[in-house]
Amino acid sequence: MIMAMAYVLINTELGKETELMKELKSIEGVKEVYFVYGVYDIIVKVEAESVEKLKEVVINKIRRIDKVRSTLTMMVIT
Repeated sequence: MIMAMAYVLINTELGKETELMKELKSIEGVKEVYFVYGVYDIIVKVEAESVEKLKEVVINKIRRIDKVRSTLTMMVIT
């Protein structure tokens, strides 16, 4: 059962969007990945069993990818 969900807005290194999307899709807990236009380059939907596991995915996996310049995480409240 999913207990925690978040959307992560990502700014990438210039020209690295396609490579980063492939990497993001391989991360456990990442359910959806989309290119977006505007302030951010990619939006990712992340789901986990708990808020702690969700934080692990965002902090230890997504944010540590060298192609990620910055992130904004929005926790979903259901």
